[in-house]
Amino acid sequence: MHQDQGNGWTATGLRWQDGAPHLTATDGRERHTRPLADGAPVAWRITGPRRCTGAHTERGHRPCPHRATVPSEGALSQCPSCQNADRGLQLARDRILDDGRTYRLYLAWFAPGLLKVGLTAADRGTARLLEQAALTWTFVAHGPLPAVRRAELALAHARLARERIPAAAKYPAWWSLPAPAERRDALTAARTRAHHLLAEHDQLTLLTDHPVTDQVALFGLTDGAPEHYQQVKSLTDGAHLSGRLRRPIGSHLFLDRPDGPPLLLDTRLLTGWTLHPAPDAPGCDGLALLPRTRPAAEQDTLF
Repeated sequence: MHQDQGNGWTATGLRWQDGAPHLTATDGRERHTRPLADGAPVAWRITGPRRCTGAHTERGHRPCPHRATVPSEGALSQCPSCQNADRGLQLARDRILDDGRTYRLYLAWFAPGLLKVGLTAADRGTARLLEQAALTWTFVAHGPLPAVRRAELALAHARLARERIPAAAKYPAWWSLPAPAERRDALTAARTRAHHLLAEHDQLTLLTDHPVTDQVALFGLTDGAPEHYQQVKSLTDGAHLSGRLRRPIGSHLFLDRPDGPPLLLDTRLLTGWTLHPAPDAPGCDGLALLPRTRPAAEQDTLF
């Protein structure tokens, strides 16, 4: 982010645009977007207070009218007023029953036993699958919102897939992924069962030949996650982040640093904080960190 040392830019999140990741921020007057490339250097000083990032409405992004402060810990970066006005949250909480748009039903694979069913507006393309760090995914059907929502619930109630998978459940899978063919076969079999369960659903068009998309290489996980890394659990006023980025994985960033193991940052923790260029920062500090190490492989025993 390029801005004077005094005011800085307030981070508003990681967005996938046209299939590429961008970090977004605002100075209160204009919004700035920075592409995030593999190997890109970052060096930030992070200052508070952490403020509400506003809401996404039918007319686009709306800054928080109250410039409200939000808790320094956690991924939530909206005040209650902006949460209520946010279109994405309204959809997630079933406050919008129909908006006239076409929606797609998808299945997203994150690990063996971790299959998610969800919906996304057709005009959003594949952004939702990129944001969630879906390793393998496919569209199952499309139709109006009420029909697609009923189908989503039907697959969840049949226990074919879950409606929600927390980020913490996804990390362990990154160390040891099955081969691409196994991922594809698991998802293809789930889609076949989904189509059987949805065969009698009205107003729903089944997508029987939609391709299966694998995003493991896009996220830089072909060789898995680092053997050892530290997960950022929270930030504090005055913290420093510096190092080189790896390819973003959904909303997450691995940051290679010269003075320790890589860091894993959920960029939702960054939203609402103000970023200042800090090229002379001594390293990373002011962070609450959780060490993560790849589990030792189970060994067969003779007895």
